[in-house]
Amino acid sequence: MASELQQQLYKKLQIIVKELPWYVEEYIDHKRRKLSAASLLNYCHDYRIFFNWIISEQLTEGSIKDVSLDFLETLTVQQVEGFLHALQYQLNNKEITVNRKLSALKSLFNYLQNIAETRDLKPYLHRNVMAKIEFNELKESMETIANKMEGKILLGDEYEKFRRFIANDYGELVKDNKKLVNFHKLNQERDTAIVSLILGSGLRLSEVVNLDLDDIDFSKYSARVIRKGNKEQYVFFSRIAMDDLKEYLKIRDKRYHVEKNNKALFVAASMGPKGKTRRLTARSIEKLIEKYAAAFGKPSLSVHKLRHSFATRYHSEINDVPKLRRQLGHSSIQTTMIYTHIRNDDLRSAVDKMDIPKE
Repeated sequence: MASELQQQLYKKLQIIVKELPWYVEEYIDHKRRKLSAASLLNYCHDYRIFFNWIISEQLTEGSIKDVSLDFLETLTVQQVEGFLHALQYQLNNKEITVNRKLSALKSLFNYLQNIAETRDLKPYLHRNVMAKIEFNELKESMETIANKMEGKILLGDEYEKFRRFIANDYGELVKDNKKLVNFHKLNQERDTAIVSLILGSGLRLSEVVNLDLDDIDFSKYSARVIRKGNKEQYVFFSRIAMDDLKEYLKIRDKRYHVEKNNKALFVAASMGPKGKTRRLTARSIEKLIEKYAAAFGKPSLSVHKLRHSFATRYHSEINDVPKLRRQLGHSSIQTTMIYTHIRNDDLRSAVDKMDIPKE
């Protein structure tokens, strides 16, 4: 599974973790078996922000690497609340983002108090200030979040319209721009397959990027992916997605001049006369979705919104939250429950009937 990408992430992880205190590196090593490199990298970014804030506030002397365990034991609730306040009002982090950063800190401090041990079998921390800090209560209900999402995703016949737009109509729209037309002709099968796969499976961006040819089971209409927490799972996708994938694979090797040792499913054309065909990056997929979404007249569409679109359609047609949770790879069923609040036609119908005069 895209081992070169994992290696790149681990290299970045090794660089950033060396900037942090020794006990953070030990914690990251402890978590390697349970969390992906991308998740661990996000944790380290959050820790760097936290330790940078400690130094900038002159709460202790030295550099980030010098922040000691003894200092962590003396942190007060007021100081931690000050950090969370800075995240929200100085760095403009949303409440849900502040909660995520707090969750990363709680996990680190829990390790230092309850898992890590000194040579004489004593915990690294006796006092855990993060255990006293509560998460923000999110002000928006699931219904509110769902209503906001509804205008930014594909609904009804928009699924097929958007797919056809990428496969054919976009080229007609830009026919007066030779450069755009040629670029579309080069990539239309690939781009259609990518969008069709996300709309037909709900895969995450990273999961699509990391797909290799061998991960596709053509007989079972499924793809092998590594989900959050490094969990391997086979995810089913639609027949339309399979058809579009097969059309792309017919032209993949010859059109993109793919070398035999390149097992990446989705590839990008080589750059320059000596360049090699490479795995399509996450940012490249984001940009192509942004391009098609803007031309389609729905600029708010993103890769993640396509995943939301799949989940909404799945729930409306199958109405099985546990199965949807597994398909999406959610760790908590509460995350999946948001899709039960989108397009609640029964509720809308009931409200509409309230206005009908009774005989």
